[in-house]
Amino acid sequence: MFSGMYSSSSEPVRLERDCAAVLVPQGEGVTLPAGSIGYITQALGGSYTVFIEGNLFRIAGRDADAIGKEPPPPLELPGDADDSAVEQLVWKQLRTCFDPEIPINVVDLGLVYEAVVRPAEDGARTVEVKMTLTAPGCGMGEILVDDVRSRLEMIPTVTEADVELVFDPPWNQSMMSEAARLETGML
Repeated sequence: MFSGMYSSSSEPVRLERDCAAVLVPQGEGVTLPAGSIGYITQALGGSYTVFIEGNLFRIAGRDADAIGKEPPPPLELPGDADDSAVEQLVWKQLRTCFDPEIPINVVDLGLVYEAVVRPAEDGARTVEVKMTLTAPGCGMGEILVDDVRSRLEMIPTVTEADVELVFDPPWNQSMMSEAARLETGML
């Protein structure tokens, strides 16, 4: 977990405009005022965790311009993409969702139990995801669910992503990928 201090490799940042953010780990939405000064502590998956005035805040990629960064480019999918290609893009998108405190994506953390692409007759698709949290009381739970949903709905032809938060089976460290366990020192 984040120790509350920023590292010497953290990038200084000054907000160029008022910016919507989420207080970490409480999950409370706030507006950071233009001119706020802090440090980017994590920049993974197109979102940013910033340390400002003793607190951590998560800034979505769509607001990257507020901290002088480029928003992520729109996703592309070939017009003849089949359900398998969409499913591959679903898993790729899931790997862009990061816990704001842990620099590991939700797939490698073992939080995603299932992701199913359901085709409709009109060529549109829906995605159903079952995922969990590292701790049931995590204040960032709904933020992570919304992040997963919004990132999946960026995929061309995906009209809806239904993300269900489940706690059975309960998450444990053995669900993490080997790379994630190695990175966190839990191997």
